[in-house]
Amino acid sequence: MDGVRYLAAGDSAVCVEFGNEISPEINKKIRAFKIAVEKEQIPGIVETVPTYRSLLVHYRPDVIGFGGLTERFESLMGSLSGIPIPPPTVIEIPVLYGGSMGPDIENVAAHNHKTVKEVIRIHTSGEYLIYMLGFIAGFPYLGGMSKEIATPRLKNPRVKIEGGSVGIAGEQTGIYPVDSPGGWQLIGRTPLKLYDADREKPVLLEAGQYIRFRSVSQEEYERIEKEVADGTYQYVVYDKEG
Repeated sequence: MDGVRYLAAGDSAVCVEFGNEISPEINKKIRAFKIAVEKEQIPGIVETVPTYRSLLVHYRPDVIGFGGLTERFESLMGSLSGIPIPPPTVIEIPVLYGGSMGPDIENVAAHNHKTVKEVIRIHTSGEYLIYMLGFIAGFPYLGGMSKEIATPRLKNPRVKIEGGSVGIAGEQTGIYPVDSPGGWQLIGRTPLKLYDADREKPVLLEAGQYIRFRSVSQEEYERIEKEVADGTYQYVVYDKEG
């Protein structure tokens, strides 16, 4: 396939790069290639990890070498257009905006000459594609945030940010899955646990899925938080239209 590059990432991983930009079209190629590789069941492959522009493939060099692996990959490239990709789903993320949960929302509003209500309306108005997970377990790298609320990172990062905090950094928005240092502008918090080591599926979100944020009240936040804790919360997930 034109434009695809195979880059060695150490002696046991190869980065299959599909382009030099972040776009839904490249993301579809990465998803199709991941499905094709998994279906092919190539001996020696340990794990595949999607990123913004590539698929990182970890392999056992004692089973298959870099050259042999990339030859197998190249043979799959011509069939990607025929790979059926499951329709993406959208998961709803309830967020309590402002106050102690979102101490920087006033900064975001002031930086963009908006009211806090306008920031919340804009932030909850779209669906955000999860391009990849990384940084820390379950942290979603999202696309699709409006430039109307883009805001630079904090000059002085916080030593600790509570898990579930929703933030903005530049033209990106994201959610801290666990307690962590960080410099994003915090605008709210979700009671959902994006990462839970004791859960059957520890990481809640998946690359290729979409997120839609929903503003909730303090009362609803506390109710959902309790339901998450006792395992009765019903996640809102639906097929993405189109």
